[in-house]
Amino acid sequence: MSELRYPRALVKLSGESLAGERGFGIEPRVVEQLTREVGAVHGAGVRLGLVVGGGNIVRGAVASQQGMDRVSADYMGMLATVINALALQDALERSGVDTRVMTAIRMEQLAEPYIRRRALRHLEKGRVVIFAGGTGNPYFSTDTAAVLRAIEMEADVILKATRVDGVYTSDPEQDPDAEFLPELTYRDVINNELQVMDAAAMSLCRENDLPVIVLNIRKPGAILAALRGERIGSLVT
Repeated sequence: MSELRYPRALVKLSGESLAGERGFGIEPRVVEQLTREVGAVHGAGVRLGLVVGGGNIVRGAVASQQGMDRVSADYMGMLATVINALALQDALERSGVDTRVMTAIRMEQLAEPYIRRRALRHLEKGRVVIFAGGTGNPYFSTDTAAVLRAIEMEADVILKATRVDGVYTSDPEQDPDAEFLPELTYRDVINNELQVMDAAAMSLCRENDLPVIVLNIRKPGAILAALRGERIGSLVT
C-alpha cells in the first residue's frame, strides 16, 4: 500500500466502453480486458469501487429527445447500468476477484441494495464494489452518481475512463488541432464547458476537494499507474 498515492479510488466507466468497436451491446473481449485492468488494481491493494454507465444499451437523455417521457427514459438507463454491472461482476468473479453489485434501485434477486455502511464494509474486506442504478433518481447522470459514490466511500480520487488520453480543448477524435490539457482546475472545466463530466458532477468534486484523473482505458496499466501517482492522463483539481 505504501507505493500507492491513491489507496482508495472509484473508476467511472462509460457504457460505451463495454461495447468496443460495435458501439452497442457488450463485447466479451473488451470486458475481459477491463477485468484484467481491474484485477491488477485490486491485486495491488487498492480499495476499489466501480460505476458503469448504460449508454451501450440505452441512453435516457437520447430516448427522451426522441419523444419518450424523460423519467421513464432515465429509469431505463438505470436498468441498463445494472445489466452492465452484472456482466462486469461475472467476468471479475471468474478471474478470482471478489465483488459485490449494489443498486440504488432495489432488486434483491440480482444485487444488494445500496447501503453506505455495507459498501464501506465490503471495501474494508477487499471486495470490489460495483455501484449500479445511478443515483436511483431521474435527471441525474451516471457521472453525478459516480462522484456521489466516491464521496460516500471516502475515495482519494475518481478516475474517468475514456477512449482518449485525457482532457482536450475539443474532441480529439473530431478535431486534429485539439490541444491536450495535462492539468486544469474544476473552474476551468465548468467555465469552458469541457466534456469531462457534467456541471453537477464537477461541482460536487470541487465542493469536496475530490481530484479527477481522466485517462485512456485502452492503454494497458493506465489505471494502476495513475493510482501510483504517475503522470497519466489529465488531472483536475
